[in-house]
Amino acid sequence: MVIMNRKPNTATARLKQDYLRLKKDPVPYVVAEPVPSNILEWHYVVNGPESTPYEGGFYHGKLVFPREFPFKPPSIYMTTPNGRFKVNTRLCLSISDFHPDTWNPAWSVSTILTGLLSFMIEKSPTLGSIETPDYEKRLLASQSLEYNLKDSTFCELFPDTVSAIKAELEHRKELEKQARHQSTASEVSSLIRDQFQREQSPLHSALTNLIVIVGFAAFAYTVKYVLRSIATE
Repeated sequence: MVIMNRKPNTATARLKQDYLRLKKDPVPYVVAEPVPSNILEWHYVVNGPESTPYEGGFYHGKLVFPREFPFKPPSIYMTTPNGRFKVNTRLCLSISDFHPDTWNPAWSVSTILTGLLSFMIEKSPTLGSIETPDYEKRLLASQSLEYNLKDSTFCELFPDTVSAIKAELEHRKELEKQARHQSTASEVSSLIRDQFQREQSPLHSALTNLIVIVGFAAFAYTVKYVLRSIATE
């Protein structure tokens, strides 16, 4: 009975401690924030690591902690299409509520996020995972930026990430603009070259004919001169 009364307070106190630790020692490639009105619900964003199919992508998900935390594990969800996990589906991981028998109360939010990232970049199948070719994962990584901006919770909890995404999208637009400009310039150059060649073609033919005529006339004159010389002798 004493344990039951203390669990809600224990969960709140423990999550506050984990939050402070997470801010002091962040998990590489992952940021997380609790919902202001409910510390038992956390949202996270995975920034796709380099040299993985997820590079350049931002993957939003959530952790739902039970009131018995840390004695019981949280539910884990991924909400951004990613090619690795089904979206809005409880993930079957050793650090999730699918496996309370493997849960260790000493594990923190940082431990959970580290484990999630590790499993994400692996290819081990589990309930809630899907098999997608790497090229599709890269496409989803590119699409994830605009996808996340449509999520109000994402935008509210991760303003710094939103700013980074908007900057990246602007950079992409600038690159596309430059590519279109270069393509247009190349097309114009090609058209001018073709037009010049077409205009030069009649002139080239006329010059060729003139040269042939002059050459033939010179040859005829030479022959006539030679014949006249022979006749004179």
